[in-house]
Amino acid sequence: MTFQRARSEEQRQIRRRAILDTAVAMLGEMPVAELTLNELSRRVGLAKSNVLRYFESREAVLLELLDHFTGVWLGELAQELEAGIEPDASLEARARQLAEILSRSLAGQEVLCDLAGAQGGVLEHNVSPEVLRRHKRSSLGRVTDMAELLNRYLPELGDDAQLFCLMSLISAGALATYVPPPPNLLAVYAQEPDLGRFNLNLQDALRFTFTSALVGVLPRA
Repeated sequence: MTFQRARSEEQRQIRRRAILDTAVAMLGEMPVAELTLNELSRRVGLAKSNVLRYFESREAVLLELLDHFTGVWLGELAQELEAGIEPDASLEARARQLAEILSRSLAGQEVLCDLAGAQGGVLEHNVSPEVLRRHKRSSLGRVTDMAELLNRYLPELGDDAQLFCLMSLISAGALATYVPPPPNLLAVYAQEPDLGRFNLNLQDALRFTFTSALVGVLPRA
């Protein structure tokens, strides 16, 4: 892919879209940690200095993709919740259904979880206050949209829905950094199975986390 110099706003938007699309394709091949600005520039067919005219850093590109993947996922989640939650079920039943659907849905979003896991410790560094301001506005908007969606099926969450949504996304990002374990750790578990007693897959770990938050872990009389 080669480009002539962008001379209009339309051409600049096309260039930005090409950079983002190339980054999306790269994340289908490699984890967030391995995506470099040099390789992104090479694949998009621009000098690194030209890429930096559109995005001030690698982290700025990835923050924009985090917002994109979150929006796409929320559209899919809306359909999954509509199909999977019984509106007339009890509070506990609906909470368990929501936890099941949410954990399954997020566990299938490998790139989104990888980006969310890198957000606080990596992606929100090496970017300007203006990029962070724009990112936080978008993030809050996504959390608000997610909270409104969950409140349709579990209105008992009320004002706590936003905090639950935020913690759900943070949990998915954090837990995804442990799954799957690296090969050397799997070898240790194979030699000493007792050490791997908490070696859960991502969906099971998320289901427990979400169910604990929504229903609790203590038995009821």
